[in-house]
Amino acid sequence: MELLSECGLCISGVNEMSLCSKSKESNSRAFPVLGVDFFGKPISDHKGLKSLRVKAPRNFTVHVQASICVSKAMKWWEKTLKPNMVEIYSAQELIDSLHTAGDRLVVVDFYSPGCGGCRALHPKICQLAEQNPDAIFLKVNYEERKTMCHGLHIHVLPFFRFYKGAEGRVCSFSCTNATIKKFKDALAKYGAEGCSLGPAKGLDESEILHLAEIGELSARSSPPLTREEIVEEYLVMKSTDLSGVWSNVIHDHDIELAEEESALLKI
Repeated sequence: MELLSECGLCISGVNEMSLCSKSKESNSRAFPVLGVDFFGKPISDHKGLKSLRVKAPRNFTVHVQASICVSKAMKWWEKTLKPNMVEIYSAQELIDSLHTAGDRLVVVDFYSPGCGGCRALHPKICQLAEQNPDAIFLKVNYEERKTMCHGLHIHVLPFFRFYKGAEGRVCSFSCTNATIKKFKDALAKYGAEGCSLGPAKGLDESEILHLAEIGELSARSSPPLTREEIVEEYLVMKSTDLSGVWSNVIHDHDIELAEEESALLKI
């Protein structure tokens, strides 16, 4: 920015100016002022300033660095996830997800952010999840759910468990990119459509009890009924209904007998 005065004074930039005086008592010193260019004659003030030494103004550039707040980069286990891939945050959520899956194949993927094998295998698992949209892939972060994983006896990573309807857990294994064929074979074997009798079994009863003992399941959440318990409850309900029906039949029969007896007495 430049300012022009009436006396031909041009002020621009930032520079240093030295003032010299005849007086021996005053020493020359430099201090920051605005750079000055003169278009007319040298000037001097009434105090005896003889000369005004002006250095050529230096060009300067102001660098403005804007800091842009960028959202946190996605972690590797959050990338390329498919719609049928769900993160599990509690033991109860795992149990509920297994039981609401019905006859669909459920693959539980136990991983750790610091596991190199898990990270290398992740893109391939996402690809297989996309190729098998009917299957459900549940992801469990070992570091965040370590107590739950210990309760399920997970000690090797990456680790996978396959669940299928009323059959419950059908297989479990650890694999890497080198042994990915094991994973593909399990998908082909258990991923086929099929109808299983009864509700989805999910975790074993011993696993559910162990999770409850170590505090991963609240006291209010009761383990789901087994197939035998469901059948027993069904039979009890049926027997109750039948007993009610028989009691009504006997009661009606007694009424009929009483009516017949009263009719005979009248005769």
